[in-house]
Amino acid sequence: MAVYTKHPVAALPAAPPRETTAHLLVRAYSVLALFCIFAHTAVYNLLGPLGSGILLVVLTVGALAIWVPAVVAGRPTRFPWRRLPWAALGYGALALVSTLWSRWPAATLLTWTLLAGITVTALLVATMLTWQEIARALSTVLKTILGLSLAIELWVALVLRHPLLPNFAEVPEGKIDPHLYWVRGNLFDDGRIQGVVGNAHTLAMMCLFALIVFGVLYATQVRRRSMLIFWAVLAAVLLVKAASATVYLSIGVVAAVLAAALIMRAASPRRRGRLYLVFFAVAVGGVASAVLLRDAVLSLLGKGSDLTGRLEIWQAVWDRAITRPIFGNGFSSPWVPWDPAFDGWILNHGLSVFHAHDMWLDVFLQLGAVGVVLMAVAWLALTWRAWFFAVDRPRWDLDAARPYSPLSLLPLLLVAVLLVEGLAESAPIMLWGWLLLILLSFKMKAVPLIGVGVGERTPVISHGPQSRQVP
Repeated sequence: MAVYTKHPVAALPAAPPRETTAHLLVRAYSVLALFCIFAHTAVYNLLGPLGSGILLVVLTVGALAIWVPAVVAGRPTRFPWRRLPWAALGYGALALVSTLWSRWPAATLLTWTLLAGITVTALLVATMLTWQEIARALSTVLKTILGLSLAIELWVALVLRHPLLPNFAEVPEGKIDPHLYWVRGNLFDDGRIQGVVGNAHTLAMMCLFALIVFGVLYATQVRRRSMLIFWAVLAAVLLVKAASATVYLSIGVVAAVLAAALIMRAASPRRRGRLYLVFFAVAVGGVASAVLLRDAVLSLLGKGSDLTGRLEIWQAVWDRAITRPIFGNGFSSPWVPWDPAFDGWILNHGLSVFHAHDMWLDVFLQLGAVGVVLMAVAWLALTWRAWFFAVDRPRWDLDAARPYSPLSLLPLLLVAVLLVEGLAESAPIMLWGWLLLILLSFKMKAVPLIGVGVGERTPVISHGPQSRQVP
C-alpha cells in the first residue's frame, strides 16, 4: 500500500519505472506497429499500396524517434550491440547490396525499405518491452485481428450479403475470380473464411499464434483468465473455418515440440542425453513416414499430389534461380507484382504470384547460396537458443531450484510454427515472419533469463532478512 506524507524530505510519490506515462505510450505504439505488420494485408486492402506504404514510413520514423534516443541515453541500460542478431542483419545487408546486380533494382529498393522498417520495429519492441509485455502486446494484436475478422465476416454475411472487394469497392457486373475478394462471405456455409487479413491461410496462422500466446499467458496466471478462454475458443473456431493444411500440420509439430520440451524439463541431466537420441529417432521416423505415405498425408490434409500447384511454382522458380546460383538475382520479398520481371511470370488463378511458396527456394532465387547460408545460420541460431531458453532452468547464481516460467516456451513454439510455415510459404522471410526472427533472436540473446537483463525489471532475490538485486 502506498504511504503519502507531507514531510519535506520525502520524495513525491511516483509510478513504478515501467508504468510511467511515457512507457505506456511506448507499449501502445508497439501494439499499433505490431498490428500493422501482422495485419499488413488488411491495411493494404484498406489503404492500397500507396497508403500502406506511407503508413509504414510514418511508423518507422516514429519507431526511430523512440528507439534511437533511448539507445543513446542508455535506457533501460547500455545497449547490447554485440547481442544483435548479426546473421539476420547480414542477410538484410546483403539484400541491400544486391541492388548492384539485381534484375529488378526498383523492386529490391522498395521491398528492402519494407524489410528495414520491420527490422527497426522489431528492435524497438525487443529493447523497450519486457518478455511479459511482449507477450501481452502480441495478445492484444491477435485479439484485435480475431475480433475484426469475426466482425467483418458477420457484416459481409448478414448485412452486405455479397463478397467484399479491397478498398470497399463496388462489385462490378459479371463473374470475378474469388481470389480477388477481400472477404467472400463464407462464414455460415462450407467455404473457407478470410477474415480481416483477406487470406484464409494467413487468418489460420494468426489463430494458431493466438492459441500459443493465449495458452502461455494462461499458464502465467494472468488476470481475467476466463476472457483468455473465450478468445482461445474464438481462435479455434476461426482456425477451423479457415481450414489451412499447413496450419494443421503446424499444430501437430507444435504439440510434439511442446511435449518434448516439457519432458526434457522434467528429466535429470543424466537422462537428457538418452532423450535426445529418442527425440532424434522419433523425428527421423516421422519424416520418413511422411515421405513414404505422402499421398495419404496429402489426401488427409485436402491437398493434391501437386500441392495445390506448388510444384509448378517451385519448378519455375528453380529454373530462374539456377541461372545465378551464388549471389542470386536480386532481393525482393515479396515479389512486386507490377514489376516487369514478375508481372505475368507465374500465374495462379490469373494473378501474378508474389512469393515462391517456400522460403528457402525464395532466398535461393533472390540471394543465391550465400543468402541461403546466412538465412540458415540465422534460423539455426534462433532455434538452438529457443530450445535451451525453454528447457534450461533459469539460473544466475548458486540457486538451482527456481521454477520455469511458461513465457520461456513462447519463442520455441513460435519458431516451430515458422519453420513448418517456411516449407510451403515464404512468410518467415517477410513481414511478421521476419519481425519474429529479429525480435526473438535479439531478445533471447540480450535477455537469456526472463526478468533479468536489458529491458527487463530487475528482480529482488530474497536471502533471509536481507535482499539484493540481480545486476
